[in-house]
Amino acid sequence: MRILRHYLTLFLFVLLPFSFALSAQTANAQQASWIQIEAHPSLNEAQVRAQAFAGAFDNVNGFRSNSGWYVIALGPYDAVTAENELQRLAVENLIPADSYLVTSDRFTQQYWPIGANRLDDTVVALPVPESSLTETDPVTSLTYLPDETPREARASERLLSREAKMELQRAMQWEGFYNAAIDGDFGRGTRNAMALYQRAKGYDETGILTTRQRAELLENYNAILSSLGMEAYTDTKAGITIRLPMAMVEFDGYEAPFAHFTPTTDDGVRVSLISQYGDQATLFGLYEIMQTLEIVPLNGERERNQNSFTLTGENNDISSYTYATLAGGTIKGFTLVWPAGDSKRMERVVSSMRASFTPNDSIALDDMASDGDAPQSVDLLAGLEIRKPKSARSGFYLDGSGHILTTTEAVAQCSKITVEDGIEATIAFSDEALGISVLKPQEPVAPIAYAQFAEAAPRLNSDVAVAGFSFGGALDAPTLTFGKLSDVKGLNGEPNLQRLAMSPLPGDAGGPVVNAAGSVIGMLQPNEARDGRSLPNSVSFSSASDAITEALRANGIKVSKANGETALHPLDLTTIASDMTVLVACWE
Repeated sequence: MRILRHYLTLFLFVLLPFSFALSAQTANAQQASWIQIEAHPSLNEAQVRAQAFAGAFDNVNGFRSNSGWYVIALGPYDAVTAENELQRLAVENLIPADSYLVTSDRFTQQYWPIGANRLDDTVVALPVPESSLTETDPVTSLTYLPDETPREARASERLLSREAKMELQRAMQWEGFYNAAIDGDFGRGTRNAMALYQRAKGYDETGILTTRQRAELLENYNAILSSLGMEAYTDTKAGITIRLPMAMVEFDGYEAPFAHFTPTTDDGVRVSLISQYGDQATLFGLYEIMQTLEIVPLNGERERNQNSFTLTGENNDISSYTYATLAGGTIKGFTLVWPAGDSKRMERVVSSMRASFTPNDSIALDDMASDGDAPQSVDLLAGLEIRKPKSARSGFYLDGSGHILTTTEAVAQCSKITVEDGIEATIAFSDEALGISVLKPQEPVAPIAYAQFAEAAPRLNSDVAVAGFSFGGALDAPTLTFGKLSDVKGLNGEPNLQRLAMSPLPGDAGGPVVNAAGSVIGMLQPNEARDGRSLPNSVSFSSASDAITEALRANGIKVSKANGETALHPLDLTTIASDMTVLVACWE
């Protein structure tokens, strides 16, 4: 019994006697036609897929094409039968929608079934006999051949390879019916999933998928990739062959070490191939650099071993997957970026890209590879936007262990806080009334200098300065903004505030306010409207040092007092203030 005897069969009625010569048969011999259903650049991948299709069709063949690809085809047929079969199988969703007809001259040799050779087969096209029915005679009987019995389905199931069984489990997992291990073992969990699938489709709940049901399941599973235009792409310059969703992206250009593909649809999917010469140090450096890019959001898994790494990331806008590997003195990989909320579909794309990823270790992009017209900016790395923090403010060291004082505004609602050159920090404590927060770095730090708080109360109209990262980290070192102490209290008489006559920038908030001797007399607060009133740019406020030190001691932070109040040369003042000042970045 043929495996696929479930299709619609029209029984013919009485036929007029006919005869024709054997010579007519041989005269109609013709080259075989085939239905090409898939093609793969890798022999191993093609063999696995051919074996999987063999579980659904009894005439699966695999050939190497003239172009070097490995084709999976059904046949052989004569031309008319091939056309009819193509239409029927496509209508019933049993083969990919982009399947098409080819002839044997497109192939060079057969690889599946192993040892077979059907390239020289010819197909005899028999003349169509005349029927006794007229065009107006009705068809009086349609007979549907039954699907496989459970016994027959189990028998055909035994012929499946382990990989083919795992593919069925993946398909059921994708459809939401299976949530156990992908192991090719059809135990209770798999049988229950099959029964659930059959119930959802209106089939008898036997827990054993028939050949037709397996083909339908796999077709729906693979349809998503077909709709995205997954096809092999070879970049000879980058030395990479990989399947890409070419219905969604197009090649845009090179910007070493990347080959960029930009979106062609509103989905906003993007791809970047990675290709460069290097060693393990280069790979590890790339691992760190990729995490500074906008296309690799902060939230996600990070995995690095001796010769490869994987990065995943997601935020409210995008998700991404990055893979890179080191072999033969070259680093190859890819990044796929897609809009948030589309992960179920795009994870299939990631799996296809990983499975098809084939690097050529003998070639890679030159370090200077560029199309020349790419935009240049300090916020771009090889054409990709560098991730920027939600806000960048200032802070200053309080002690030799690295505690940092900053404003509460600087660290409000952050998914991550970093100080200095990307060292993560946590909030040790905050005082909302004073507007101060103390940070504790998660790695050991050795401050060059830390705050020495003034012993004496600051004098009105005395010269003061604030050290801060005025431009949000665009400069590597803090700058000093000079001014005067206008009052030792706030506009409403607040004793914990000091009014300053200076015009700092937003990035300066959290920086130390020092007197002419370099002693800390306060911490600069952000310039915000107070009580609904917008103040002049030349008016700023700082938290008073007495209130700050009292709060620090109450929370177990040791503070240091200044020895002497001798005025310093402006250059020395700049050095002291800058050495204690830290960039504080808030990330989301």
